[in-house]
Amino acid sequence: MATNSGKKLFVGPRFRRIRQQLGLSQTQIAEGLGISPSYVNLIERNQRPVTAQILLRLAETYDLDLRDLATADEDRFFAELNEVFSDPLFRQIDVPKQELRDLAELCPAVTHALQRLYAAYTEARRGETLAAAQFADRDEGTGARFEANPIERARDLIEANRNYFPELEQAAETLRDEISVPAQDLFAALSARLREKHSIQTRIMPVDVMRETLRRFDRHRRQLLISELVDGPGRAFQLAFQIGLAECTPGFEAIIARAGALDDTSRQLYRITLANYFAGCVLMPYQTFHAAAESLGYDIHVLAQRFNTGFEQVCHRLTTLQRPNARGVPFFMLRVDNAGNVSKRFSSGTFPFSKFGGTCPLWNVHSTFDTPDRLLKQVIELPDGSRYFSIAQMVRRPVAPHPQAQPRFAIGLGCEIRHAAKLVYATGMDLATAEGTPIGVNCRLCERENCAQRAEPPITRTLILDENTRRMTSFAFSNAREV
Repeated sequence: MATNSGKKLFVGPRFRRIRQQLGLSQTQIAEGLGISPSYVNLIERNQRPVTAQILLRLAETYDLDLRDLATADEDRFFAELNEVFSDPLFRQIDVPKQELRDLAELCPAVTHALQRLYAAYTEARRGETLAAAQFADRDEGTGARFEANPIERARDLIEANRNYFPELEQAAETLRDEISVPAQDLFAALSARLREKHSIQTRIMPVDVMRETLRRFDRHRRQLLISELVDGPGRAFQLAFQIGLAECTPGFEAIIARAGALDDTSRQLYRITLANYFAGCVLMPYQTFHAAAESLGYDIHVLAQRFNTGFEQVCHRLTTLQRPNARGVPFFMLRVDNAGNVSKRFSSGTFPFSKFGGTCPLWNVHSTFDTPDRLLKQVIELPDGSRYFSIAQMVRRPVAPHPQAQPRFAIGLGCEIRHAAKLVYATGMDLATAEGTPIGVNCRLCERENCAQRAEPPITRTLILDENTRRMTSFAFSNAREV
């Protein structure tokens, strides 16, 4: 970012986001920067510019990295708007891409509101929530308020925080400093912490007792019961999760309060998500884990061995390394099953995940089920020309008793191509000239022609049907966008 003192920038929404993440009022941040609260208010409303001098003062006063004002959020918001406005519902409205980008940058809250409204529309259109909404109207009297799918709502809140919660990072590091044990002794230390500080006994239970449950806290008997099916890293994670609920509830509630109005289901799911985040931080404390990741070239298997964790746990943790002045590679991650259902999706970068569809079958994350013991790597290229480097591997979790099938998932982890040189997996590759596999966000949004893997035509094009011709792809469509 330029530091010319005469440079003026309009970064109101991003400035507001940083202030809120710091937990400061407009008056407090104004005092820290030596400007008036009214000027801060004008900055956040994009009615006054921010000079480079103020940005430097912001970075020095609050120990921030100026990359916090980068455009990752705007890229994500733009991708969401582009997906929404590609729907045939807006076929008669030709909204220029630049207007969508302007809206994403200047009015992120409006972007989020539009995305939620569209989510409500698609749910109602599928008939999944229409009846529930009618009953809610009758029962509430004042009219029902649609709450987005709680899973998507939790994902939105994580993305809004860039998958980084500094207060939870600090709490986890403090805990690890207090118990001060190596990774292989963490389970015993966390078990002792629960017993001595919270009077909670940890018991590993046989599968015939736990049945389909992997963890259960018996509040009456003050016992944490963990199934014998859970592996070592998973057991330590479950203990750290329980400690988070016991010791970090005020911190969880403060974060949840910043999210605004949530229904009970979304609030509870967000709290569970934050407790999971805390548990990952306990297993892999930020400073130690970040240093190891950098020195090892982000070798996931070695990191998993060093911190006594699993492949998926390490990949998830890598997406959270967003501490100012100690950032890791901005990764994105997803987890899919062999039917293509996305059950996890995290991003600290700019990859445009789709909220209303699956993933592209040409992305080799789906091929890992055919090569379960191999880590696959791939350069992928989206229709807009943006290029990414990704790795993928199948994981099994947890063990399932016979005759149940053991759950299998594919984990995909990637980053923008400009960061790939820091990864050990890119060693020996000429990233500048490496041919990228052309993929799309998903079939309904991808306008690439002649794709034999296409499952449906793009919603932005007119389907062409010809009973006299059978093409390689099942769908042919016009080159012109529908208007």
